[in-house]
Amino acid sequence: MSIYDFKVKNIRGEDTDLSQYSGKVLLIVNTASKCGFTPQYEGLEKLYKEFDGKLEILGFPCNQFGKQEPGSEEEISNFCSLNFNISFPMFSKIEVNGKNESPLYTYLKKSIPGFLGSKSIKWNFTKFLVDKSGNPIERFSPQTKPEELKEKIEKLI
Repeated sequence: MSIYDFKVKNIRGEDTDLSQYSGKVLLIVNTASKCGFTPQYEGLEKLYKEFDGKLEILGFPCNQFGKQEPGSEEEISNFCSLNFNISFPMFSKIEVNGKNESPLYTYLKKSIPGFLGSKSIKWNFTKFLVDKSGNPIERFSPQTKPEELKEKIEKLI
């Protein structure tokens, strides 16, 4: 099993097969518009542009942490565009923990447990780095800034 076995809905509600990202390094991030880590959108967009065509950043809005992503998909999309000029793919709002969690996140958390083997996502802007073959390689806490991932991404490209 790999990331490429999953289908998700993009921010417009359209089915998206993750196999379309085959051969690219992925950075998968659960995002929120009203979080202390929201400024990381800027760093994510910078990475996306810097590794143009070699890195895909996949943003998954989530309202599970402090209700910091209360808006609709349209509001989220507009916020990202107006405030951070986001050009990387954004997806429909999901849950990353609990009985209604996205199967993609179930897979990511099982593949790469967090601190002390924890499976749950602790907060917004947790990041998963995935290699070109669709294998999750490393998990990063919300405190890890996008620019700190540059060397790790370069090694996978």
